[in-house]
Amino acid sequence: MRFFLGCFNSQLGTIRAYASEVCREEHQALGLSVASTSRGIGLVIGPAIGGFLAQPAEKYPNIFAGNSIFGRLPYFLPCLVISIYAVGVFIACWWLPETLHKHGGEKERCDLCDMSEAAAEESDWKEHVLEVKEREIAQKANLWRNWPLMSTIIVYCIFSLQEIAYSETFSLWAISDKKFGGLSFSSQDVGEVLAISGFGLLVFQLLFYQPIERFLGPIVVTRFSAAISIPLLSTYPYIAMLSGITLHLAINFASILRNTLSVSIVTGLFILQNNAVPQSHRAAANGISLSAMSVFKAFGPAGGGALFSWAQKRQVAAFLPGDQLVFFVLNAIQFIGLLLTFKPFLAQPHVNVA
Repeated sequence: MRFFLGCFNSQLGTIRAYASEVCREEHQALGLSVASTSRGIGLVIGPAIGGFLAQPAEKYPNIFAGNSIFGRLPYFLPCLVISIYAVGVFIACWWLPETLHKHGGEKERCDLCDMSEAAAEESDWKEHVLEVKEREIAQKANLWRNWPLMSTIIVYCIFSLQEIAYSETFSLWAISDKKFGGLSFSSQDVGEVLAISGFGLLVFQLLFYQPIERFLGPIVVTRFSAAISIPLLSTYPYIAMLSGITLHLAINFASILRNTLSVSIVTGLFILQNNAVPQSHRAAANGISLSAMSVFKAFGPAGGGALFSWAQKRQVAAFLPGDQLVFFVLNAIQFIGLLLTFKPFLAQPHVNVA
């Protein structure tokens, strides 16, 4: 089911291309940050909502009877809510205006032909300019040979693999017993942490990301966020040693910071991807990016779960015992992604292509 969902869900790539087309260059960071924030909030708050709605007959017996469909199918309610929400979004999409009007190019060519009949010299110059533009677009049309785009997509895939592996292992780690290095949280506690993280993520991306990106640039923001994430993840095994209100404050702060940094990385890479191609090819470029990312993300849940299970059997190991192994591997993937953001691997476009 995950495979088919990844194959046929092209919304994220379309949304990213749409956001870059409706925003002017100076507001592109804000537009893409909203797109990546919606995705990040979905990854964070989605499991939280699922946790609140799952098993409603047990959690809310006064509302849902045990012999009802919600009692027989404990996970039917979150699936129903998601389906209703998706239908509503689908209906709303019919009112979205088109952003890329290709018929305008045909009209421009007809105008140039009419002008050529009236003024030969001006026509020659116009045709020359048109040929140069078409040649530039043709050179950039082969997206697979566009190394600034391909290098950015590869880096994006590495960070996406780390992100989905973290999302998979965080919930498992949080609900595991303290004697195994976990937090002994309930599913509701995990949902609260994720919900608070989603709110903090929304505030940062809407208010602070754009001025920071405008001052530092997308690539510096990406590198800075990746670098800070490494020592932050290293503190997680030690946060598990806390208890009470101190534990809740520490894990909420760490979760907010970690998810904010993760979405900042993704947003910076979104900007680099869209700047590497002309506007007419941004949808295709984002489609390639999303497809490649889905392949990497397919290994995240299985790999994260297997890694966590293996770590639980190494509680008394001399090197990286228990959950320290999990966060070490996550940091190793993050470090590889950080290294790939530097030259000569990551090639940046010289100019922003409109």
